[in-house]
Amino acid sequence: MNSINHFFLYCAGIHEETLRKYPQEHNKYVAIGATIFFTGLFASLSGGYAMYFVFSGTYLDWLLAIVFGLIWGLMIFNMDRYIVLSMNKSKTGSFQFLQALPRILLAILIGVVISRPLELKIFDKEIRENLKTTYIANERAKIDSLNIIFNKKYVFELNQLKGLIAERDSLDANIKTDRQKLNYEIFGNKTTETSGVIGYGPYAKRKELELEKSTVYLDTLRSKVMAQENNIRDKQRVEGILNQKGLSNASLDSAVNLAGFADRNSALGNLKIKANGKVDQATENAVTFIGLLFIFLECLPVFVKLLSGRDAYDRQIRNQKTIDEYESDVYTTTEMAAIDHLKDASVDISINKRLKKMNAEIEEV
Repeated sequence: MNSINHFFLYCAGIHEETLRKYPQEHNKYVAIGATIFFTGLFASLSGGYAMYFVFSGTYLDWLLAIVFGLIWGLMIFNMDRYIVLSMNKSKTGSFQFLQALPRILLAILIGVVISRPLELKIFDKEIRENLKTTYIANERAKIDSLNIIFNKKYVFELNQLKGLIAERDSLDANIKTDRQKLNYEIFGNKTTETSGVIGYGPYAKRKELELEKSTVYLDTLRSKVMAQENNIRDKQRVEGILNQKGLSNASLDSAVNLAGFADRNSALGNLKIKANGKVDQATENAVTFIGLLFIFLECLPVFVKLLSGRDAYDRQIRNQKTIDEYESDVYTTTEMAAIDHLKDASVDISINKRLKKMNAEIEEV
């Protein structure tokens, strides 16, 4: 436990030798250090999860995600440690707040960044379902768009096929009607178009001849329809329409697994929109409050340090800093004074050196 406390004190940026003089402040700074550590831990998990989607599908994607997650977490940890360490508790409360305001804004920005990947993980199931729905809708829209373009491009062929089909169906219906009339004539059923006499008379023979001709023509129409359908199917194959197929469950799962960070982030934003276009208030509130929770966790080290009162440790650190500054100033002043006193002696030494050099030059001449 003692080593854990030392680690958390290091996280808080505490000078332990000074803190030993004030054991009553020990627990407070352990708590501040633990808050900074867990904020960095959340940032590491968030960064690793986000990077996993960046490197998804590449060689050793999980290892790269872990490495970059650790780097991101350490960076956030170091930044939070510096923010808390640099706050000056010797000033008034309002001055401390103004001093901490840029750090709070930075902490909010960092909180927004690290909270999003964690939100994606929390709502993973809902995001997967939303992505499946989106992919199916996109696939259908793509197929519909291709069909619209095809229909405009081959409008003559399609209209010709529609005309042949309409003529075939109409002739087929007429043949069925005429065959029924022929049966009525043969079996003596009296109608407005039959004689009512049983037997195979002239009318029945003429009707049968017409039916045979119509049947032959119907077969010809069917052949034309089939040929035209094959022609259009060939054109659809060339245009790539027949290659478009609906996504199966397996392909949908595969597409969702390969979905990147941007697609998942967009899906998370779409969760609050119902199928009828209205806002799902419960889902929107859940996403919002979870995001605010992580933002608050990121700001927590700054708030803890800001709300904590000025204690004996803060006073001692401030006093020691004042002494160090004064000592540095005195040392500088002393050194400058010593240099000033040595200035005349330095001038005399320099003059003597130059005189010796001149005399030596004169003797040579």
